[in-house]
Order: sequence, then C-alpha cells, then structure tokens
Amino acid sequence: MNYQEALDWIHGKLKFGIKPGVKRMTWMLEQLGNPQENLKGVHVVGTNGKGSVVNNLQHIFSEAGYEVGTFISPYIMDFRERISLNGRMISKEDLLACVSLVKPVVERLPLETDLKSATEFEVITLIMFVYFGRLHPVDIAFIEAGLGGRDDSTNIFKALAIVCPSIGLDHQSILGQTYAEIAAHKADVLKGGEPLIFSVTDSSARQVFVAKAQEIQSSLYELGQDFFIEEVQTNLTFHSADYSLTNLKLAMPGRHQLGNAALAIQTALLLKADYPQINDKAIRKGLAQAFWLGRTELMADNLMIDGAHNNESIQALVNLLQKDYAGRTIHFLFAAINSKPITDMLDQLAKLGTVSVTSFDYPNSVALADYPSAYAKVADFKTWLNETYCRDSKNFYVITGSLYFISQVRQWLLKSGCN
Repeated sequence: MNYQEALDWIHGKLKFGIKPGVKRMTWMLEQLGNPQENLKGVHVVGTNGKGSVVNNLQHIFSEAGYEVGTFISPYIMDFRERISLNGRMISKEDLLACVSLVKPVVERLPLETDLKSATEFEVITLIMFVYFGRLHPVDIAFIEAGLGGRDDSTNIFKALAIVCPSIGLDHQSILGQTYAEIAAHKADVLKGGEPLIFSVTDSSARQVFVAKAQEIQSSLYELGQDFFIEEVQTNLTFHSADYSLTNLKLAMPGRHQLGNAALAIQTALLLKADYPQINDKAIRKGLAQAFWLGRTELMADNLMIDGAHNNESIQALVNLLQKDYAGRTIHFLFAAINSKPITDMLDQLAKLGTVSVTSFDYPNSVALADYPSAYAKVADFKTWLNETYCRDSKNFYVITGSLYFISQVRQWLLKSGCN
C-alpha cells in the first residue's frame, strides 16, 4: 500500500457517516494494546474555539522545548494537518506506517463484533492514538474533540486537563436542543480529579459543568472569575489569583481570541508543575506566533477568509469586522453544510454588507436552490472571486461558512488565484 492508497482507504470510511459512541474505539484500541494509556494529553471540547486553544497551547509548549502532538479537525490544506508534531503535519511515511497497523484491526471489527464498521473520524482518531501512544510518543498532546464529548471517539483517554472554550447551539440533532443538553455531552469527558478550564456564558450550561466537576471532584477554573485578560489600548495583560503577564501580543485578531488565549495560558500554568520549562517567554512568544489557517485570515489587503460555521462564530466575525473594518463596504460569499442555522447566520451577515451564497463539493453542503431567495446565488466561488475581488481593490471581501468550504477556497487562491 502506498500513501495515496492509504488516504483513499481512510476517506472510504466517510460512507459510514457519524456513529456516536466509544464501543468501537474501545474494541479497536484493545486489539492494538491500548496505546492511549501511554498518552499524556489535554482534551479540548466545546463548540467554538477548540482549534484556536489547541493551536495556542501547541505553540506555548513547543516554544518551551517540549515535543508536542496535536489532533484537530478539519484540515485546511492537507489531510495530514490533523495529526501534527510541533506544528508540522505527520509525514507520509509515518501516516502509512500507522495505517498499516490499524487497517487489519479496523477491517476485523465488523467481522468479529456486532459493532459494525468504523467511521472515518474513528479511524483517524485511532491512527492518532497509535502514533502518539506507540510509534512516536510525545511529551504532551492536545486533542480536539470532534462532535460533543461523551460519545466522541476521542473520549477514550484520561486527560491531564479538560478545556472548554464555549458552548453553542450546534449539532443539535445529535447533542440536544438546549445549551444544557449540549453542555452535558461536553462535561461528560471529565473522569475525575483533572482540572476543568472553561468559558461558558449560558447560565444553564455553566451549571452543568459546575455540577459535574463537583460530583467527580475536579477543580474549576473559569474565565472571567478565576482568570482573565484585559485590554488597555493595545496592551494585553493576563491576570489570575497569583500570576500576571503583561505586554501580550496575539497572532489571531478578534476579541473572541482573547478568551482563547486566556484559556491556553491558564492551562499551561496549571500544568507547569509537570512541565517546568513553561515560562513567561514561552507563553508570550507562543501566543505571538499562534497563527491559524482559515480563521479570520487575510489572503490580501481586501480579502479575508474565515470558517465561521455557526451562529456564535458568525457573531464573532461580525464583531471583528465592525471593530477593525468600520467604514469599509463589505461583500460576503457564504457556503455551509445543511445542519447549520443558515437563515440566522445569513441574517447576521446581511446587517453588515451584501451577501451572496454558493454551494461546494462536499457531502451535506447546502444546495444552491435551498438557500433563501433573498440572497444572490453564485454557481462557482471562483467566478465570484474573479468578477469581484480580483477586479476591485477598494471594497472589502469576506468568504465565510463551513471550514470545508474555506479549505477549498484557500487552496484555489494559493494555486490559481485571479485570472
């Protein structure tokens, strides 16, 4: 099997869809000697901000001299971004070695059990645990949950800490209709004793986390209560009960990134007893370098791409544009998958500028005909870019929606660009 054949085998599992639950992961990992038990990791759950928190933590710990693994989704430019070492994606050779180990087990699963076939996300998660727990052990891994927490395939290891940057109304058909129901899925990754570092604005969701932490004796560290970042003009300062750090610079724009940075700092400080090389310099330099592809990313002076894929992340984008691009004429191109609150998301954008919608090549992407009639429909994002941004340097253009869509746009911009 070569690399492309391995990649095709992984993607071939997409047809099995989403199957909440950890029984398949438990069985497969047992067949592989439970490599996840060797892992020292932090589990990052929540609705928005998971990737940014993982990215911040990776840069801080790498800057401190530790070997750091990360697991994220989705990828933007290359599938191998999902599993990385010190910010560098897994090599093709290592990915192929992992596939060679897990493929026989994955294929035995539906033959030897009544659990049916593994999903694509489960296979990728399995590869990650094998890589960081067996083939290439790391000092620490930062693992982003996929969907929810309790029934997510990443919920199969005992974390050093749990981080939750937000709770929003997303994936409601699976996780529940209310903030509290969704929070219950996320909070159930707590196994007992590990600290919870969190930021939850909805009172009912917050109470779920507080009750769960008290039940299993996990200590709580809440943004805005136990630690915070304040911004005075251009100076950012982190404060907690016994620590302050001034003159912070963030690579990522937007007020929502202040909270994500604060969560990463507090997590790093809590882990410092086991990772004594964490210091002020590593935190400052790490955050200043923690750029994140496809998130409020300027591709040109007048073109931004941002994977704002639900109501809360759209609101964060709108807040950023209102603050940093006030007075600019803004034109949006939007595309999403069909499980999102499309009408509400579009309504938010329409208050700030003109909005066009499009579709893209991905399972469950919203068909062009299914968008509200009030918005201009674009058959191909490349055509839209060539007819707007490419010919107009005065106005400001924003492409947003699904990260899967943003990935396709970014790749095209870098490879082809304007005609």
